[in-house]
Amino acid sequence: MDSFLIKGPCRLQGTVEISGAKNAMLPLMAASILTGGECVLENVPELRDTLTMKHLLEVLGVPVELGGGRMVMDASRVDHHEAPYDLVRTMRASIYVLGPLVAKFGRARVSLPGGCAWGPRPINLHLLGLKALGAEIKIDHGYIDAAADRLRGNEIILSLPSVGATINLIMAAVLAEGKTVIENAAREPEVSALAAALKKSGAIIEGEGTSRLEIEGVSSIRPFRHRVIPDRVEAGTYAAAAVLTGGEVEISGCRPDHMTAVINKLTSCGAEIDMRDNGLLVRGPEVISPVDIETGFYPSFPTDMQAQMMAVLCRARGSSSVMEHVYTERFTHVPELRRFGAQIILDGSVAVVTGVDSLQGAPVMATDIRASSALILAGLVSEGETKVLRIYHIDRGYERIEEKLRALGADIQRIKS
Repeated sequence: MDSFLIKGPCRLQGTVEISGAKNAMLPLMAASILTGGECVLENVPELRDTLTMKHLLEVLGVPVELGGGRMVMDASRVDHHEAPYDLVRTMRASIYVLGPLVAKFGRARVSLPGGCAWGPRPINLHLLGLKALGAEIKIDHGYIDAAADRLRGNEIILSLPSVGATINLIMAAVLAEGKTVIENAAREPEVSALAAALKKSGAIIEGEGTSRLEIEGVSSIRPFRHRVIPDRVEAGTYAAAAVLTGGEVEISGCRPDHMTAVINKLTSCGAEIDMRDNGLLVRGPEVISPVDIETGFYPSFPTDMQAQMMAVLCRARGSSSVMEHVYTERFTHVPELRRFGAQIILDGSVAVVTGVDSLQGAPVMATDIRASSALILAGLVSEGETKVLRIYHIDRGYERIEEKLRALGADIQRIKS
């Protein structure tokens, strides 16, 4: 497996261009199944997850052309309705084909998903929602078998605002007969981006960006052409890197209105952040101030920025607390950050981080996408050499991260195995 070799410390300076959002692109790829025609996506990041979903669509009978940030998907001849374990186990977002397959073809067989290795993330809300729409669901030898002559609109009340469940149920409901109401729906920008693409194709959706979605089913929708929104987590990661290294980084092509909670916390750490027409200018402070963080569902502080923010707080002058409310076991990066000399006490879903004067480079192992980026950030400010192992995780969610960091002045190299 490849690894990153980082020599620190460094101060980042320059401009970084933000890629399209993985978490917005993957649902859009799955949504092409609903259209039965040729869909085009622009601003597509070339990631491991992009290639995994591309392969999955091709298994289902959807030819995909990818290159230069542009993707063309031809869903006119879908001839297979099974998402196999070998693909789904590597990426939880593969579950997104479940709703479109049932809605469009009346049947689907999808492996129970895998993905990052930090605790269970059940898909029961997806299945309960599809049952409410009239699908018959069975679990058979590790696969979800779903069938329905035609889905029927219904009222669905989610027990928590799950992004994945909301996305799957939107895609199922657009072709259902009648009206569907989703209460306690996720409000994330990636959900609104999916709704925007589907509405351009003829879907009738109201309430995106709020906790109540109303969807009036239609008999068919047209193929769409859509530009993927910028990745707010990637932008937040580079903003955190600028703060941690005391640097000055212009983050181009991002959406500050999607990043309010992250911007507020970095400002509380002492950063100066100026809004630009097409991004942010982030100046790191000489001394990082401690802050307390509680993750939550959008628009609260995102769980996908928790690990990166913890890396920043490892160098704060004082003690900070990090409370994880979304995925309470999402702390696999803590023992790895301790290998740098970080002082972190973990008690259940709360971590207390006491800043230290310096970190020391060390060999560390990534366990998921965001933990990987946190370890890279820590390596940037550590004395000496850091080796980050198992970086296939980072390749799932960050496009050319080592090239972008080198352009900002980091000494980071990919070591091929």
